[in-house]
Amino acid sequence: MLTIASKLDVMNRLGRAMADPTRSRILMELLSGPGYPAQLADVLQISRTNVSNHLTCLRGCGIVVATPEGRQTRYEIADPHLTQAITLLVDTVLAYDDGVACSGDDCDVPLCCSTSKRSSAEVSL
Repeated sequence: MLTIASKLDVMNRLGRAMADPTRSRILMELLSGPGYPAQLADVLQISRTNVSNHLTCLRGCGIVVATPEGRQTRYEIADPHLTQAITLLVDTVLAYDDGVACSGDDCDVPLCCSTSKRSSAEVSL
């Protein structure tokens, strides 16, 4: 069973992994399945060296695992539960005001349209 200290360590590792935009882009690609450094570099339009450096960080955080396949190395998210957790995280809608009007009266996203329909006095309460 995870202790509070180990749970904090897990959160810190995830935070470090996702704090960098390039690592986040790599993780988004790996959500759909395993990838190879050259393929990831092509898709993300960054250098192979840059991809390899970020994959090394993700491995060190325990987020991805590497499997040698001949002269190539396949990378994938370390655990299906982690894949599911990251997917749920990126699918979560965060409430923020981007200055764009609501898409419609039938919007069912919590806090999306309801705050834009209230007066500014109500929102500040």
